[in-house]
Amino acid sequence: MTAVSKTSSRGVADTVSNAIATPEKEQPYGALGLKADEYAKIREILGRRPTSGELAMYSVMWSEHCSYKSSKMYLRQFGEKVTPAMKKNLMVGMGENAGVLDVGEGWAVTFKIESHNHPSYIEPFQGAATGVGGIVRDIISMGARPVAVMDALRFGDINDPDTARVVHGVVSGISFYGNCLGLPNIGGETVFDRVYQGNPLVNALSVGVLRHEDLHLANARGVGNQVVLFGARTGGDGIGGASILASDTFSAGGPTKRPAVQVGDPFAEKVLIECCLELFQGKLVEGIQDLGAAGISCATSELASNGDGGMFIELEKVLLRDPTLTAEEILMSESQERMMAIVTPKKLEGFLAVTKKWDVETSVLGEVTDTGRLIINWHGEEIVNVLPRTVAVDGPVYERPLAYPTWIDALQADTASVLPRALDGETLREQFLDLLGSPNLADPSWITDQYDHYVQGNTALAFPDDGGMIRVDEESGLGFSIATDANGRYCQLDPYRGAQLALAEAYRNVAATGAVPAGVSDCLNFGSPENPEVMWQFREAVTALADGCLELEIPVTGGNVSFYNQTGDQPIHPTPVVAVLGVIDDVARRIPSGWQDDGHNIYLLGDTRLELDGSAWAGVVHNHLGGRPPIVDLGREKALAGLLHAASKEALIDSAHDLSEGGLAQALAEAVMRFGVGARVWLGDILDRDGVDASTALFSESAGRVIVSVPREDDVKFLGLCAGRYIPVLRIGVTDATLHALEVQDVFAASLAEMRDRHQSPLPAAFA
Repeated sequence: MTAVSKTSSRGVADTVSNAIATPEKEQPYGALGLKADEYAKIREILGRRPTSGELAMYSVMWSEHCSYKSSKMYLRQFGEKVTPAMKKNLMVGMGENAGVLDVGEGWAVTFKIESHNHPSYIEPFQGAATGVGGIVRDIISMGARPVAVMDALRFGDINDPDTARVVHGVVSGISFYGNCLGLPNIGGETVFDRVYQGNPLVNALSVGVLRHEDLHLANARGVGNQVVLFGARTGGDGIGGASILASDTFSAGGPTKRPAVQVGDPFAEKVLIECCLELFQGKLVEGIQDLGAAGISCATSELASNGDGGMFIELEKVLLRDPTLTAEEILMSESQERMMAIVTPKKLEGFLAVTKKWDVETSVLGEVTDTGRLIINWHGEEIVNVLPRTVAVDGPVYERPLAYPTWIDALQADTASVLPRALDGETLREQFLDLLGSPNLADPSWITDQYDHYVQGNTALAFPDDGGMIRVDEESGLGFSIATDANGRYCQLDPYRGAQLALAEAYRNVAATGAVPAGVSDCLNFGSPENPEVMWQFREAVTALADGCLELEIPVTGGNVSFYNQTGDQPIHPTPVVAVLGVIDDVARRIPSGWQDDGHNIYLLGDTRLELDGSAWAGVVHNHLGGRPPIVDLGREKALAGLLHAASKEALIDSAHDLSEGGLAQALAEAVMRFGVGARVWLGDILDRDGVDASTALFSESAGRVIVSVPREDDVKFLGLCAGRYIPVLRIGVTDATLHALEVQDVFAASLAEMRDRHQSPLPAAFA
């Protein structure tokens, strides 16, 4: 065992007795991210000044990233706005490492999405890689086997030289870590916008499956039970990441703070996964917690808070990569691939036998006590003595000032509806191809081809389909579908409506695969909470998601808040990323996003309105952002999802693709390119029924719309299903396997080769 010398080159640890004896000693609380009033509150709680170790713990655990001190008061809505139907299949909700849903047949699915934004700008490869590693450990800690990952990425201007640095590093980090773990990456999204130039967003999602009886929670119960740290050794990487890096803004000076970025080892994590699963199978663990943000500070204080309330730790027993680390640095280190378990004394020998089998280094740090306090010793001297809830649970809660943005009325008044809309076919054709080849609508295969989609052999759908799908049970075909969505442009115009549009699109994408939406995880990316206008945006978005989930009757199972996403005083667009997970009883009924057969009828479900504000058309064709986002009708979204599920159960539709960015034109092009089967389409019925022009019919981003292909023999049944559920439906085309093109009659035609060339070239041209 390697431990830190009591009298290392960095000095003797600050003890509780020393803190009592030197009450006026100045402490660097500001450098650790604490405000003066927060430091004063810590002194009040302790009745003395904190030791250096206690100060380290409070600084990371009271950081914005760990404590949610600016967001708690709004996030409570997710637990308050619920119905019995929302709780029916919810096995674990917010507050644990990840939410858990009962998906039937004794199976459960756990999933969560989190941010690793700031580290991914400073050190893109390691920032993104450890983001994947951290979210996967959250899944392990619930007792589940991880089965898939996804990512939601936002980068700066595709033409900015620094964007390539970030893109190459982030994509390489995600692919390296996920591929080494043997986890399929089944979807996500990639967006380029100059508002993310100095602050990219890297949101990583992981999903795991487990039997109901294998569920584990993070708590330390049972006096005398052992506290065991296992996995990688603790090093100097990631020190202060949560408090210093993830809870602060970037200056205009560029990347800094490299030591706060963790270093990942996916091979160590792969071994850790298998080791944990064997420990769970042998029922050798009473409680478990992964070590991510705040490291040992988080694991010990949260386990103690969620259990009997007492824990004793001997910190010198922590195995180290760097013997020069001080006690405070050990407490703050965010080194990866580590877990902390609570083990009964009679099962300790069996626990150690399993970790030895997998060659996972293990150290017994202490035990659960009945003192109600978290006490940490360093070579026999007490350096931490706190009530664990004051560290992990009862941190500061801020009611930050809110201010209606001074600029938003003028922005909303600047509607795209007054921009010139083309009527001639030649211009419409060129605009269609320009959109198809724009960075945010272009084929992201240059990125996604670096990921393994099918490892483990249970992937039923992956990119470019609307949602990823994984088989849970090989015998029955039970599976789940998942999709992530967000639109920062919409949220900049109206954060309430923009957040609900993200929820609606993710919900619709899952429904379009044939699954029934069942739960939500979100990653809420915003600027500084100290900016009253940002806090107004945040409140609007959270309220929108809570209201929307209540109407759709699907629970929020957990998620993440990421503040301070800005450079200097310029915040990013508010970007609430919403992940929706749905359940499908047999993945054999999955619905792809493109048609494969000749002679099938193409139907448009839903109404088209003049809704071009914030659209891809407005941005690409006119470089415009203004107006109000499309209307959201969640009741209609719910009915549409019900229709798609019923149609899939009766095998009435062969493909389904939602309409979102780029509107009908983009959806048709993607459906043609999916399997190379052409289509002849007409717009006349849309123009007549909905009273819109050709530009609007092609490029409007009205919500609640899907295109489906239906075999001709099933037309009557399908139309009857639509009528019975009051879903607007129009036949707008027919598939044609001999055409090898998208032909919009009396408007324009584009060949399959031409579309693919425009669609596939932008990302390789920028980054290959």
